[in-house]
Amino acid sequence: MDRRDFVKMGLAAGAVTSGNRVLAAPSNAAARQLGTGGILDAGVWEQQQMMEAGKLTSHSLTSQYLARIKTIDKSGPRLNSIIEINPEALKIALDMDRERNLKRVRGPLHGIPVLLKDNIATGDRMSTTAGSLALAGVRAARDAHVTAQLRAAGAVIIGKTNLSEWANMRSTNSISGWSGRGGLTLNPYSLDRNCSGSSSGSGAAIAAGLATLAVGTETDGSIVSPASICGLVGIKPTLGLVSRSGIIPIAHSQDTAGPMARSVADAALMLSAMAGVDPKDPVTSESVGKVGDYRAALDKGGLKGVRIGVARNFFGHLAELDAVIEKALLDLKAQGAVLVETEVPNVGKYGDSETEVLLYEFKTDLETYLKEYAPNAPVSNMADVIAFNQKHQQQEMPYFGQDYLEQSQAKGGLESPAYKEALANNRRYARAEGIDQVMKQHQLDALVAPTGGPAWLTDFINGDHFVGGFSSPAAVAGYPHITVPAGHVHGLPVGLSFVGAAYSEAALIRMAYAYEQATLHRRAPQFPPSVSLAVR
Repeated sequence: MDRRDFVKMGLAAGAVTSGNRVLAAPSNAAARQLGTGGILDAGVWEQQQMMEAGKLTSHSLTSQYLARIKTIDKSGPRLNSIIEINPEALKIALDMDRERNLKRVRGPLHGIPVLLKDNIATGDRMSTTAGSLALAGVRAARDAHVTAQLRAAGAVIIGKTNLSEWANMRSTNSISGWSGRGGLTLNPYSLDRNCSGSSSGSGAAIAAGLATLAVGTETDGSIVSPASICGLVGIKPTLGLVSRSGIIPIAHSQDTAGPMARSVADAALMLSAMAGVDPKDPVTSESVGKVGDYRAALDKGGLKGVRIGVARNFFGHLAELDAVIEKALLDLKAQGAVLVETEVPNVGKYGDSETEVLLYEFKTDLETYLKEYAPNAPVSNMADVIAFNQKHQQQEMPYFGQDYLEQSQAKGGLESPAYKEALANNRRYARAEGIDQVMKQHQLDALVAPTGGPAWLTDFINGDHFVGGFSSPAAVAGYPHITVPAGHVHGLPVGLSFVGAAYSEAALIRMAYAYEQATLHRRAPQFPPSVSLAVR
């Protein structure tokens, strides 16, 4: 989601090719398990089952995804969702296959291809740039903690995804999914429409089946909005469940990485691998004893008896969207949920203060990152980035400027009373007198609302056009938020959001999984140049 939105809203052997897809030739039993989508559209468990049965290797799976990236992302529909391929991906996959042959399987992600958003540091031959040409070619000094966690779990990092430059914290008039380094990411459900952001590339790539899983990051909406718009499951975790060290920041009071996947099960498995205490990110120490068993939470009966608050003050932006979500509410009730009509209080009291906090923290946090992870970069602070963009206006600012960067540079340090006051305001009204208040008052297990509207036409003149959004309460509070496909508006995906109290990921996953399995709304994209308004 664009930062200005909350300001305004307060191969297995024998593979064959078929069209734009590379399909595996599994056994009949495996084919029944995988349905008609092929191994590349399958989930973690299906891919693991085939590898365990000797019908698939990580090397062949990775090879197929790389071929599909060439076919779909770099030609054909040309989604432009991948900003860089890991030149060591096939070697890593071979290493994982050797370990498997020695009966050393690290866990569910062993040999599974994963994409990282290009603001997540990798201490390898890939660059880490946040989409900015100011960091093009700059290799991080070491892996981000989340990268190291995924590698330790056996994941194969196959590349980096495009994103809204600087995670959409560059301009109030930005175009989500565009970066100076990567260009514009296209939406696989309608190529003329936007993917939202800032995790645009991660959303488009996983929707298009270019990897099994991807990591996104969010400050306010940047996981859940592109996940919803690209027909995916996205999990924005509690602040502190997943380390932020080694992630190019916006603001430490809200930033977090999280999974983006084609199913709740896949997202849950990935979250388990990503979570962990990191001494370099002190807030993660608060997660000790609070990390749930996310695999065990995959319960089809997970909605029985739960009390869910319907956040009505996040409805009413689009009639077609509301109609989809009203059907979703009936589905929740049919699965045994108790629905309570309510509103999230005080949501209009932290729009301005949220922006204020982000602007203060961005300058300080960026300088800290650059010093530690990119000491040899041509820029070392916010002022350098601004000067670089001014010097390279034709490449970096052909469509929109850098007013957020300039506003951030003008702020003082984190000892400023204005900063401290804004941060305290955020925490008061988003937490104690926001989500905590309404959940305690009505004894709720979760809140639900539309994640946001369908994808809008990309507009290089006027910037983004958002239709509603439920991201800010959980983002500002630092609480968990899960979006699940809920249906379509004119053929474009929209999501249902589940929001809960701090460290309630397992409970939210249980509800989201039960809803997903009862409805199965996700449809694979067909890459049309545009959508017909006759389609519902």
